[in-house]
Amino acid sequence: MGRATVLACALLAAMPAAAGELLVGNKSADTVWRISLEDGTRRAEIATGAAPHEIAVAPDGRAAAVTNYGHRDPGNTLTLIDGDGTTTRTFDLGMHARPHGVRFSPDGHRLLVTTEASGSLLAVDAGTGVVERAYRIGEGVGHMVALSHGGDVAYVSKIRAGTVVRIDLATGEVLERPAGAGAEGIGVAPDGGVWVTNREAGTVTIHDPDSLVIRATLDSPGFPIRVVFTTDGRHALVTNARAATLSVFDAASHALVATVALAEAGREYRQTLLGEAALPIGVIADPRRPRVYVAISGGNEVAVVDTAHWEVVDRWATGDEPDALAIVPPATAGQGDGPAD
Repeated sequence: MGRATVLACALLAAMPAAAGELLVGNKSADTVWRISLEDGTRRAEIATGAAPHEIAVAPDGRAAAVTNYGHRDPGNTLTLIDGDGTTTRTFDLGMHARPHGVRFSPDGHRLLVTTEASGSLLAVDAGTGVVERAYRIGEGVGHMVALSHGGDVAYVSKIRAGTVVRIDLATGEVLERPAGAGAEGIGVAPDGGVWVTNREAGTVTIHDPDSLVIRATLDSPGFPIRVVFTTDGRHALVTNARAATLSVFDAASHALVATVALAEAGREYRQTLLGEAALPIGVIADPRRPRVYVAISGGNEVAVVDTAHWEVVDRWATGDEPDALAIVPPATAGQGDGPAD
């Protein structure tokens, strides 16, 4: 057991909420909400740095890392949520500003963080916050990060460049290849293939994990912005921000299984980067229930999607401008409830 894991275990007591919790990053409010997966009630509100953009939960479920991207002024910190689910620490990344994508290494010892302003992927000690290594990936807005199943390779999408980058974390070797215009969301499929959502192109490209050659290109119209996989690996979930839909693909055959409408007809939404719109962004699958959760940034809510019929069955209130989503498993989900809505 590494020292970061020892530190985490010493700091973080097991937390007995039976249902598990959804963590929601509210970008405009500078908060993370802990929401019960039982019924969508808020259990706590946690202050973060400015504009929390992405959240990663440690493999043992006992800590969560939040990237503080910043509003007008660039952010350069991470917030670590641990202990009772409300205790936080702040890691200062120094010159590495605009942190965005984040993942824990499989052993929980390190965080892999993209920093747009410095064109880097950082390896950060998850216990101390020390930047152990900065991999230079260059300009082009390296945005989201995904890890290979073994955790020895990182993949980064670059929005402005429209490319995907492969970083060998041991050697530091960097390979960059075209994806599509506005490459943003990124995820690794059960077969190891790298899926990238290209928001301006309206496509999802599937890349060989070693060469990054494009194996397939799928249509996902309406500004595809994120891609994740269901826990069983059967389905790829793509949020289409402008169309306000969720595209559901068969991960093996690449066939389109369903298109889920996420906006409510006749409803007024807040102003977003795409105008007054629902703007679905973050998406995550529940590992214990037949549900998918989608952050509706323009509606200050999470849409709950039933995966048996691929339809919205509930809507849960959030803070202002929800984006990042993460799930804390039941064995470690928060003790000590915050105020309910």
